[in-house]
Amino acid sequence: MDARMGGCMCGAVRFRATLSHTAFGVCHCKMCQRWAGGMFAAITVPHADVVWSGQAQIARIQSSDWAQRGWCTTCGSGLFYQVTRESAQGGDWEIPVGLFDDANGLTLEREIYIDRKPDSYALAGHHQTLTEAEVIALYGSTSEGA
Repeated sequence: MDARMGGCMCGAVRFRATLSHTAFGVCHCKMCQRWAGGMFAAITVPHADVVWSGQAQIARIQSSDWAQRGWCTTCGSGLFYQVTRESAQGGDWEIPVGLFDDANGLTLEREIYIDRKPDSYALAGHHQTLTEAEVIALYGSTSEGA
């Protein structure tokens, strides 16, 4: 297990995440692009493996019928994406890689909604890529409500 600390830009919200793996994913769906200002690069951490401090500064929005997103009310940093409906991924945190105090050693494992990625950039290395149709088939979610 790999325990890592992180937080928002202003420091009002901090967290300790115990990582059981060091692979992260990138989402290119339109909702993630708008929320993150580009691709959303995040690592999945089980609900019980994250301890948050500064919870009074965390705002949430139910961004679809199955997920919520959270941010710091002081500085606006995006803190997480979390599936709220009952599913295999339910309750897990998707924590942006950039929030970790030390993101060294994390490796890109997968890109989803690859067919929604702008043509202005490409991520290097060999990793799994899934199209919108493949994501919908796998998880039953759409790009309009991720």
